[in-house]
Amino acid sequence: MLQVLACGAAIVTLSMGIRHGFGLWLAPITQAQNWTRETFSFALAIQNLSWGIFGIFAGMLADRFGAFRVLVLGSIFYGLGLAGMALSPTPFLFTLTAGVLLGAAQAGTTYAVVYGVIGRQIDPAKRSWAMGVAAAAGSFGQFLMVPVEGFLISGFGWQQALLTLSLFVLLIAPIAVGLREPGFAGGVAPVRDQSIVQALREAFKYPSFQLLMAGYFVCGFQVVFIGVHMPSYLKDKGLSPQVASYALALIGLFNVFGTYIAGSLGQKLAKRKILATIYLSRAVAIAIFLWAPLTPLSVYIFASVMGLLWLSTVPPTNATVAQIFGVAHLSMLGGFVFFSHQIGSFMGVWLGGYLYDRTGSYDVVWYIAIALGVFAALVNLPVKERAIQRPLAQPA
Repeated sequence: MLQVLACGAAIVTLSMGIRHGFGLWLAPITQAQNWTRETFSFALAIQNLSWGIFGIFAGMLADRFGAFRVLVLGSIFYGLGLAGMALSPTPFLFTLTAGVLLGAAQAGTTYAVVYGVIGRQIDPAKRSWAMGVAAAAGSFGQFLMVPVEGFLISGFGWQQALLTLSLFVLLIAPIAVGLREPGFAGGVAPVRDQSIVQALREAFKYPSFQLLMAGYFVCGFQVVFIGVHMPSYLKDKGLSPQVASYALALIGLFNVFGTYIAGSLGQKLAKRKILATIYLSRAVAIAIFLWAPLTPLSVYIFASVMGLLWLSTVPPTNATVAQIFGVAHLSMLGGFVFFSHQIGSFMGVWLGGYLYDRTGSYDVVWYIAIALGVFAALVNLPVKERAIQRPLAQPA
């Protein structure tokens, strides 16, 4: 168990840590290339959509062949995508590399794949807690990597910073050796009672699965809009770039505690109530942030509060999927739920750039984020967490 947690946490730390700093590149890339913010935002919107689409297939492959092979391929894609992001001369190539390729890379190196291993290898009594540990690692990666990325950009320039990270991310491949699963020896998956089609049909007919997907859409919208556009929002308001870097780092630091606490509470409390509380608290935090005078201190307080709520939805959401449907197809079902998250991410990051270019302000998108937080809180309350009742075993 310790090896699975340690290696899974290290991989999520690298993959999510690098990803969370992409907002720092918005200003230097658009200024150097003479592109609009919508151009950059659209590429990252495609990245999130690509992540969601490829996440489904990455989950299927991990369930079929084991996580190790998927993680190695994902690390290679990650390195190529970062290098392409640095060297792309046109918006089209930038969208292909920073968008499609990096999205596929993240699909193969983050939660859906790693959580599949955790779900299969960790005792159900500790599953939610273990997922909280892995999510906390991703949060620590943000706290660790965002300042490093800011330092690389300021010290070496945005292109050299991306090329340096493209080499660094290849460390995921050797770490993935620790996530080899004995049940997948020779590339053969364990025998299952359900086929992929049967598992999907069962899940999509179950209302609670649909409600979890709706809530996760909101999660993606909020966190990616804030993560990508908050540095530029603060710069527009006259605050220094360092304030944005520190704010993103604080989100990562406090998210370590938020995700761990959410995962631990998921072993004791109803996960639907945990999720509803998180989403409603986000809406309140954003409203207060917009209402209060904007200062470095108010930014840091907001970042700390949002950090507690940032990825704390991940452990209870995935643990609920595992609790309802079991772990045989967990990576795949988690991939479908995450696809909804990434549609929200696409809307959040693209709409932020689109409405800014049209109105000169991010205000409308902030208000949408508040309304969606209330919506997500309401749709999670009716979720039924008990294991689904299957009257007869379904031959695969």
